[in-house]
Amino acid sequence: MDHKKVAQRVIGYVGRDNIIAGAHCATRLRLVLKDDQKIDQNGLDNDPDVKGTFRADGQYQVIIGPGDVNDVYDEFIKLTGLKEVSTDDLKKVASQGKKFNPVMAFIKLLSDIFVPIIPALVAGGLLMALNNFLTSPGLFGSKALVSGHPNLAAISAIIQVMSAAPFIFMPILVGMSAAKRFGANQFLGAAVGMIMTTPGLLGATHYWTLFGYKIPQTSYQYQVIPVLVAVWVLSILEKNFHKWLPSAVDFTFTPLLSLMITGFLTYAVIGPVFKGVSDGVTDAIVWLYNTTGALGMGVFGLTYSAIVTTGLHQSFPAVETQLIAAFSKGQGAGDFIFVTACMANVAQGAATAAIYFLTKDKKVKSLASSSSISAFLGITEPALFGVNLKYRFPFFCALIGSGIGAAFAGLTHVTAASMGSAGWLGFLSMYAKSIPMWAVAEIISMAIAFTLTFIYGKKNLHEGASVQTATVADATTQAEASAKAEAVAQEQLSLKDEVVASPVDGQPESLTKVNDQVFSTKLMGDGAAIVPSDGTIYAPVSGEVTIAYETKHAYGIKSDDGAEVLIHIGLDTVNLQGEHFESFVKQGQRVNKGDKLGTVDLAAVKAAGYDTTVMVVITNTANCASVSRITDAGQKHGDNLIALTAHN
Repeated sequence: MDHKKVAQRVIGYVGRDNIIAGAHCATRLRLVLKDDQKIDQNGLDNDPDVKGTFRADGQYQVIIGPGDVNDVYDEFIKLTGLKEVSTDDLKKVASQGKKFNPVMAFIKLLSDIFVPIIPALVAGGLLMALNNFLTSPGLFGSKALVSGHPNLAAISAIIQVMSAAPFIFMPILVGMSAAKRFGANQFLGAAVGMIMTTPGLLGATHYWTLFGYKIPQTSYQYQVIPVLVAVWVLSILEKNFHKWLPSAVDFTFTPLLSLMITGFLTYAVIGPVFKGVSDGVTDAIVWLYNTTGALGMGVFGLTYSAIVTTGLHQSFPAVETQLIAAFSKGQGAGDFIFVTACMANVAQGAATAAIYFLTKDKKVKSLASSSSISAFLGITEPALFGVNLKYRFPFFCALIGSGIGAAFAGLTHVTAASMGSAGWLGFLSMYAKSIPMWAVAEIISMAIAFTLTFIYGKKNLHEGASVQTATVADATTQAEASAKAEAVAQEQLSLKDEVVASPVDGQPESLTKVNDQVFSTKLMGDGAAIVPSDGTIYAPVSGEVTIAYETKHAYGIKSDDGAEVLIHIGLDTVNLQGEHFESFVKQGQRVNKGDKLGTVDLAAVKAAGYDTTVMVVITNTANCASVSRITDAGQKHGDNLIALTAHN
């Protein structure tokens, strides 16, 4: 890569006079621009050295790749004459003049609280769905499976108890997660949830009489809103008691006073008032669904993906938990929001698949094939932002397909018993009797989205010369492109099959779950994410250290067998400027598999407000036949994590 030419092209695409400030992290240039409308997006999309672009937090981010981004940024600063700034300083620049949006702030708050507890609710909901299979008559004959089968009846009874538990004790889950978000002690938050669900509560018909005031002994099982308010009050009390009490008694009396005062306020005021609010919200949503039926579902399906592009969908889990909790108590029809999400996601995937068959651009074809499959499995961001919104018409064709599919689902009363993967795997979350019509609705959504996109695109998809690498303004010459292609071919030949180890102790998960678009959409390559349980980072392969940033938050290693491995510790941790990190290696140094690369104080990084997830990415994935995560099981460093297969 010619770093100077890349910098020149990027400046040309965004406009020199349009740039306010620029910084970089381990993988991308981060720019603050005056006017995003002046960007030559087509040029950036088709530049052979730009891996992708997106907007976030008031910044326009151009993905270059680890190692190269440093040198491109250096040339960028020289050519523009701008002052070098840190990513933290850039955030301040980006936020200047940006008005505070209370609605988006509230949605972000709900997302931060509910997203971590979704796995527990999904597990409970799927157990509930499994029990429906066992107990619903008409699915496998005129009678339910449990009829006349004592063993199945016992299994069903056990599953019923397990499935109800996450919803009965939902205040404990919400309390723990909310306490973390509000900056309170998580275990005190869980204790508030326990206080609200303890078996000692006899019900709303029983009272404590305190100074002549009757306090109802209401149990707040299945509730969400009351515990959110209670834990918020707890967080305020706890923070203030930490300030007011001397250190000698702080450890003992802060938890005591915070919990006791919160408990009394919850039983006397918070619980009764906000249980009414919670029940009112749930009843209103159920009434709206029952009243509008197919029409309401159709409108929701028509707008769902548009809502996703704004981020407003992050508030839906808070509503869905209420719907599922009501369903588990035998009230309400179930979760119709999840049903709509399934229709919207597969429709966007089908529209992207149509682009795969229409386009002749190899870069777009590759992205369309992978992102359509991702959308069918419930992750739509790559399809939405990488393909459909780029061409626009596939996005709107998918909205039409989603709207019609959702309307059919509403007409046939399809609802879900739980949350889950909102795609073709969503059948696992459906109420058993809803599955056949759910599948028909999915097919309708896909068929309409694909057909409309293909027919319209056949006449109106004009890629022309703009997608040809050699004709991009100021792009690489034919000779440079040929040399690059030859280098790629040579690298493919030099690659060998290899297994990359885990660099840290922790729990592996899919990159798609990472809360960063570059990693979740695999723009930098495939690999795995790890939620670390220990702060020591080890070399996952033997080879040469190609990247060792001064900020100590990322490392790159070129393995002896040709894999280019990026280890990125945390999200946006570059802002910490090396604080809480320690590094033991330098660029150019040779390391053996299992050698210590560095350490990170996970608790301190979390306390500073950063996600500590560790990403392990094979940045030359494009040159491999396949890259796949080996396991979901918890691991120690050195255990096999990623399998890399070379071309034959």
